[in-house]
Formats: sequence, structure tokens, C-alpha cells
Amino acid sequence: MKKKKLFENIIHGIFLILGTITVGFVLVITIYLIVSGIPAIAQIGLFNFLFGQEWASTAAEPKFGILPFILSSVYGMAGAILIGVPIGFFTAVFLSKVANKKVRAAVGVAVDLLAGIPSVVYGLVGMLVLVPGIRILFKLPDGASLLAAIIVLAVMILPNIIKMSMTALDAVPKEYEDGSLALGATATETYFRVSVPAAKSGIAAAVVLGVGRAIGETMAVIMVAGNVANMPTLFGSVRFLTTAVASEMSYSSPGSLQRNALFSIALVLFLFIMLINATLNFLLKRDKEK
Repeated sequence: MKKKKLFENIIHGIFLILGTITVGFVLVITIYLIVSGIPAIAQIGLFNFLFGQEWASTAAEPKFGILPFILSSVYGMAGAILIGVPIGFFTAVFLSKVANKKVRAAVGVAVDLLAGIPSVVYGLVGMLVLVPGIRILFKLPDGASLLAAIIVLAVMILPNIIKMSMTALDAVPKEYEDGSLALGATATETYFRVSVPAAKSGIAAAVVLGVGRAIGETMAVIMVAGNVANMPTLFGSVRFLTTAVASEMSYSSPGSLQRNALFSIALVLFLFIMLINATLNFLLKRDKEK
């Protein structure tokens, strides 16, 4: 008994250390972004920085307005969620409750493959196939646009939503469904009125991961969105918060206002993601307490 208790204490200690290290990394990143980003915001002005509509960091009279980046990120995330979540959710319900074993295995392999594809490959396929397709279909001068970014992001978040939703649905006790069927409900009614509500916490967690993937993606977006600092339109070239940092960090001078402004963008993105996650977690907890 003493050896078993000692072993458990050691394992608990290891978990505590690892958890502390994780929290420490988050704190270090937060402090670094605040220290690096606040000076530029103070110099530019908070209102001008957040609500300015023009970004010209290398002009003779530089301007550092990031409203186009914020709106592009919000619209891109919202569009990807509107497209990806319903497709992923219904696919998960089909695979978990309706599909036979062969179909489930085949589609499961395809979903796993999608999850393992690097984001740069998504971007490359989007740049070579999707962008020309949008240009031809809508008769545009250039197909690199917000629409292309939304479609690519919607495809990229599908694996996380499908796999996590399937896991949550598979974990629903079979007795729940048997009881519903015994009361006269149809199979479809049972799936959507019994199984899905019972698995809603896992499905919601899948959506949260999808939101994080959509708002934080860089490489695929920079290849299909055009990477131009315009106010967002569906068929216009745009630049996201993530791509704004990635596209200029390599040639910005250390200590310059441009470099500090890029850190400020990273800080805004960091706070934006934290706000979204906190809001979703609050809504989930409130829903559980009802």
C-alpha cells in the first residue's frame, strides 16, 4: 500500500509540474506580447490602431490601422464556422449512428488523412485549384479573395469537428437511445433529440477547436486570400491578423515602430482568441448549470 501511495504521489507531482510549466509558458508569452506590443499602441494611439482603415507601414508617412485585418479575420472565421460546423456535425452524426462499419472505416481514414495534411498543402491546392476556379466562375480579375480563404478554412476545420463529435456521440450510453426508441421515437428523432443533446459538451468543444484553428491559421490563408490590406469584401483580396504578422516580420527592423506594431497585432490576436474561448466556455458552463 505504501509503494502504491508513493507511486500515486509521484505521478501527481509529475502532472502538477507539467501543468505548472504549461501555465508558465502561457504567462511568459502573455507578458512578452504585452511588453513588446504596448509601446507601439501607445505611440500610434489605441483608437487609430484598432479602428484605422489604412495600413502602410513602409510609406514615407506610415499608417498603422488594423481594422481591415480584424474584420477580415472575423469574417473569415465566421464564414468557415458557418460552412464547416454544419457539414462536420452532420457527417459525425451519420458516421456515428447511421453508417455501417465499412463506410465508417473508409470515411474515418479520409478524415484522419485530412487532419494530417500540412496547412501549406491546403494553401497550395487552394492556390492552384480554388483561386483559378473562383476567378473563372465569378469572372473576376483575381480569384485570391476572402471567399477562397473561407472555403479553405472550412475544409481545414472539418477533421477536428468530425472526430471530436464522433467521439462524443459514441460515448452516449446506448440505454438512452433504447429508451427513446421504446417510447415510440423514430431513429432520426432519437439521434437529434437524445444522442446529440447528451453529447453537446463534446460537440461544443469540437466547435471551440474549430474556431481556434480558423482564427489562427496563417500559411494556407496567406496563399489564397491575396494578402492585401483592404477593407474586406467577399471577392476582394484581404489580409488577416495572422498573415499581417507573417508577411512583414521578416523584413521589419528590430526596434522599429513597424516591428513593434507587428507585436501589437500579435497581442490583439492573442487577446481576441482568449476572448472567444472565454466566451464559449462561459456559455457552455452556463448551459450545464441549467
